[in-house]
Amino acid sequence: MKRIAWTVAGACLIGGCAVGPEFKPPVAPVTDRYTAEPLVQAQAQDSAGVALQRFVDGRSIPEKWWSVFQSAPLDAMVRQALAANADIEAARASLRIAQENVLAQKGTFFPTVGAQFTPTRQSVATPLASPVASGGNLYSLQTAQLNIAYAPDVFGGQRRQLESLQSLADVQRFQLEAAQLTLTANLVATVIQRAAVRAQIDATHEIVTLAESQLTMVRRQQALGQVGTADVAAQEALLAQVEATLPPLQKQMAQQRNQLAVLLGRLPSDARIPEIGLDALQLPGELPLSLPSQLVVQRPDVRAAEAQWHAANAQIGVALAARLPSFDLTANIGSTALRLSQLATAGTGFWSIGANLVQPLFDAGTLMHRQRAAEATQAQAAAQYRSTVLGAFQNVADTLNAIQADASTLAAQSRAERAAGRSFDIARAQHDAGATGSFAVLVAQQALRQAAIARIQAQSARLADSVALFQALGGGWLQTADAQRYEAAAVLSNGQAN
Repeated sequence: MKRIAWTVAGACLIGGCAVGPEFKPPVAPVTDRYTAEPLVQAQAQDSAGVALQRFVDGRSIPEKWWSVFQSAPLDAMVRQALAANADIEAARASLRIAQENVLAQKGTFFPTVGAQFTPTRQSVATPLASPVASGGNLYSLQTAQLNIAYAPDVFGGQRRQLESLQSLADVQRFQLEAAQLTLTANLVATVIQRAAVRAQIDATHEIVTLAESQLTMVRRQQALGQVGTADVAAQEALLAQVEATLPPLQKQMAQQRNQLAVLLGRLPSDARIPEIGLDALQLPGELPLSLPSQLVVQRPDVRAAEAQWHAANAQIGVALAARLPSFDLTANIGSTALRLSQLATAGTGFWSIGANLVQPLFDAGTLMHRQRAAEATQAQAAAQYRSTVLGAFQNVADTLNAIQADASTLAAQSRAERAAGRSFDIARAQHDAGATGSFAVLVAQQALRQAAIARIQAQSARLADSVALFQALGGGWLQTADAQRYEAAAVLSNGQAN
């Protein structure tokens, strides 16, 4: 065992190696599309006049992807959120902590030097000989010295620890990117939801106005004896039902405003939230769709999982190095005198040089089980990385399928709303002419309201799913300098592995 350890130590000293497995960045999944079926590239408009979207394969995602909605107030809100959001500040602080831990670990590769000054007052027992020339039993002793210590990293345990900490710093960097992406996506999605609720409130107010007008007419007809009390009661019930839908929508508006205030880093009572209508948000006609092989580079959560895997892999080397011999070199130099003024005089100096070699022989399997635990942690991190990658591809596939269905849904809802409007106009005209009763008008009113709400929801779903696609693809993270550096390193590592 000792001969093997010394052989490994000599080889490591000569070659600068570090024990433990080298981490190889995983290769991206081999696939040419996200969905089971090929995507259908839509035309500019459908027969209902509803603008459609098309996917542009291989196009990079804009770094400020939210700008594609062409809303200056929205852009200003995103800038404010990125500057003042508390979660982003916490993520930045976590990154600084990790970076300082890396710098602290780098200090272990250098000798430590400490200055020590020890003044003492001593008394020697009478039967013992005094150590001082005067023969006095009571004397003072002044000692000043430098202590130097160095632990050479023979087997690379400290280097593996540094590698692990650097990977953990990468985890925090990617988590900061993920927090920024989540914040911007949540903010834009909330703005869209609030605009949709505002549109639903406006549509409901229009229906209330129609219902009030119809109620006025029904009451007039009752006064003329043309309709009975049942018709008036039915119209009053419809009006009350429509009005009852307003408070829940208003509650959603208030809650979404409060959520936006917090995302902006402000108190709900202090924040000024601009009113952004649904029609003020431009639907992006072209959606960038990066290659599947780039997804693992673009998604910060995937990169964080990879960095976590890398950190766990390095810990195997740390655990393995702990089972091998460790070396310490020490040196002391100083001076001892009875008086402080005599420390620099001749004959008071002293020095020492020493070395220490420690080889664990028996620890009841503690170090062995720690190594096995590190290996299991590495296997866990690898499985978590694969799970994150699969989840990322699922996110993109789900969003692409949703976007493809959104245009058809909106077109159908728009046609249904127009048809419901014509039906209501016909029913009301027939009722005014006495050709039909109030029930037909009530049914047409209800159908018009439901169609209007459904069309608004379909319109907002298209915008929301566009946001979801940008988020699923990793936002504009690929455009940052860090991402380009990591992508280049990953490509180089994959090339060496192959």
